[in-house]
This record gives sequence, structure tokens and C-alpha cells, in this order.
Amino acid sequence: MTGIARHPSRIDTAVRLRPVQADATKADELARAIEGHDAVISAIGPAPGEPASVVLDGTLGIAAACMRANVRRVLVVGGAGSLAVEPGIELLATPEFPAEWKPIALAHREALELWRKVKELDWTYVSPAALIEPGERTGRYRVGHDALLVDARGQSRISAEDYAVGLLDVLEQGSHVHERITLAY
Repeated sequence: MTGIARHPSRIDTAVRLRPVQADATKADELARAIEGHDAVISAIGPAPGEPASVVLDGTLGIAAACMRANVRRVLVVGGAGSLAVEPGIELLATPEFPAEWKPIALAHREALELWRKVKELDWTYVSPAALIEPGERTGRYRVGHDALLVDARGQSRISAEDYAVGLLDVLEQGSHVHERITLAY
């Protein structure tokens, strides 16, 4: 497995990734880095101080690079902000949604719309629950689509470990092609 980053020294090699330097916003550079791979998992986001637009620039670069390198399967680690909390109301429009997260949530929503136009690749956009944080790996989670999943107490949460398990399950099963899904307890 290959971990691609602009600064590969930041990749934790303990997780058995071969670090490679490439910029997701530069399609030719990224295409060379992913050539020969079976799939791409994109977890692009802005570094501290960068604009949220890096999500959109990266989306365009990743889609173009995958087409050039003939890597059809793409999983996108997306945002939860555009999930519906009720018909016509997204999580990011609720008073509880932190204002400082809105720019990136809006960028992820726009990136999802870009992915929905891509027919040449087998993409899946995977939104986490409203709260995702390190925790226990249980191997259990629920799959939803465009609505925020909540538990019996009205909470939307998942551990980063179980989100990763769900992401890899989707990759291995080849399921939910051309869909946005969400994972939560």
C-alpha cells in the first residue's frame, strides 16, 4: 500500500504504507504516483492555514489522475455537514454546527457534487457520523445514505477505527458505487 502526501515524512510508516510524495491538486504528478494501484482512498483536506478550496482542487486532481492512471475505484473520505438532519435541512445549517467548520463542510458538499458528475470512475463518497474521534474498534457500524444516522439517544457518532473498518469493507465488497454513504453506530 502506498501513502501519498505532499510531505511524506508525516506518514506513519508503522501502518505499513510506503510513503510517496505527490500533490493531489496536480493530476499528472498524482497519476504517476497511483499508476498500477487497484484503488485510491482520498482523505484530502486543508493543512492548517490553507483555504478549504484545497478540497475542491484535490477532488478535480484526483478524478483526473485516476482517469489518466486507469485506477477506476475511488473511495472519498467526505464530510458530514451535508447530511440531512431532516428533509431539506443539512447538518451544517443547524445552530449547533460550529461556524469554524462551515468553510470545509461547504467545500466537501461541493466536492460531493463534483463526484456525482463523474461517470468514468467507480467512486463512493463516505461521510462519517457527526462526531468521529479515536476510540474502540468494535467492527460494527450502520450504513446510511444522505441522512445523518443517529442512535436511540439522538447521537451521531463513530470511532475513527470503526469508520476505517467500514471504509475498507466498502472497498473490499465493491459496494455503493456512485453513491454517498454515511457510517455511524
